[in-house]
Amino acid sequence: MNLTLLAEKLNLSVVCGGDGLDREVSGGYMGDLLSDVMANSREGDVWITCQSHQNIVAVSVLKEHVGIILVLGKKPDDDTIEKASREGIPLLVTELSGFETVGRIYNLLHP
Repeated sequence: MNLTLLAEKLNLSVVCGGDGLDREVSGGYMGDLLSDVMANSREGDVWITCQSHQNIVAVSVLKEHVGIILVLGKKPDDDTIEKASREGIPLLVTELSGFETVGRIYNLLHP
């Protein structure tokens, strides 16, 4: 499943990185502690977090995530949007909680 379909199914708002929505999602990782995400997430994951500062982009680039979903309606900082755009990392936003977002993604990836 690619990010475009995931965004449609979960009604996600695309903040930036629309050119990268064709990326295939192989899994996901939910976490707000950057060191935990760096240690445990994988290439091809979509990262689900409530963090909105620009350091999330650096971690996503390092781990080769397909994109970042901000939960609870969190709006990314302007610096974050600028950095994500520069690095080609799609940023998406949902009003859903992290728990509900992860559950829905899991069900879509494992029907």
